[in-house]
Amino acid sequence: MGERALIVIDMLNDFVLEGAPLEVPAARRVVPEIRREIDKARRTGVPVIYVCDSHQPDDHEFRRFNWPPHAVKGTEGAKVVEDLKPLESEYVIEKTTYSGFYNTKLQALLEGLGVKRLRLTGCVTHICVLFTASDAVLRGYDVEVVKDAVAGLDPDDHEAGLRIMKNVLGATIV
Repeated sequence: MGERALIVIDMLNDFVLEGAPLEVPAARRVVPEIRREIDKARRTGVPVIYVCDSHQPDDHEFRRFNWPPHAVKGTEGAKVVEDLKPLESEYVIEKTTYSGFYNTKLQALLEGLGVKRLRLTGCVTHICVLFTASDAVLRGYDVEVVKDAVAGLDPDDHEAGLRIMKNVLGATIV
C-alpha cells in the first residue's frame, strides 16, 4: 500500500454541521478539498484513515476543558459528515482527546500498513490537527498538512497552528 496515508481528523457532524454543539464554521468550507484528497487517495491506493472524537456522555474533557458535550459515542453527532463518509474498507480510529495517537490504535495501524508519511486534513487546526501532527513527528513520521483542507475555530488560531506545525514540528504545509 505504499508509505503514505491520508488522515481525516474530526470531520464529524458535531463539528461541521450548522448549529452543531461544537460548530467549526470553517470546516464546511474545507469539505470539498478534503473530498478531493480522499478521492485522490482512493484512486492511487493510499490508505484513508479517519481519526474521530468518540466520547462517553460524562467525558472529563467536557468539564476540564469546558467544551460542550460533542461526538458522544453512538450518536449522529459522532458520525463523519455524509460528504466524506468512509468506505467499509477504510479505517476509523476513535480517540478521546486531542491527539489521534493518545490511547488509540493509530500507530499500530500505521506500522502494519508500512506508513512513514502522513497527509493531514480536518479540524481543528490548532487543536486536534496540531496535537496529532506533534505526536506523529515525535514518533518519526514525516507530516504534510494540507492548508486548504484544515479548519480552525478562529483565523488567528488557525494560522498559529499552521505556523507551529511548520516552524516547530518541521511539517510540510502544502
